[in-house]
Amino acid sequence: MRFNDLHPAPGSKRKAKRVGRGAASGDGKTGGRGHKGQKSRAGGGSARGFEGGQMPLHRRLPKFGFISRKGRFSAEVRVDKLALLNEDTVDLEMLKAAKLVARRARRVKIIAGGKLERAVVVKDLYATRGARAAIEAAGGRVES
Repeated sequence: MRFNDLHPAPGSKRKAKRVGRGAASGDGKTGGRGHKGQKSRAGGGSARGFEGGQMPLHRRLPKFGFISRKGRFSAEVRVDKLALLNEDTVDLEMLKAAKLVARRARRVKIIAGGKLERAVVVKDLYATRGARAAIEAAGGRVES
């Protein structure tokens, strides 16, 4: 095969429709645009969403919702999930390796939930007051 043998697949390239080239072409005179009016002119047509002066749908409907840009990179882990880890020290990389948080997580907060039976040291993670109390009750500590 050579470069000069390469061709597009048959039927994949259509000839451009040439309008306004006489009555015999089938699209002569008005060029398939009908008669007069805004949409028959070059550059004519209304803006996207325009409804003829009626209040457009996107302005009639109420605004709602909010998507936090930080939320995509934040995660929460319950205290009882820390017991599933085999290590005594828990940090962000270890939680990612254990698949307790998403790979894209940057901020992880330990929240109170369940019981912790053994002592663990939590490093460089946020912890709620209740979670901190549960970790310290089990003999562990939270280091920031």
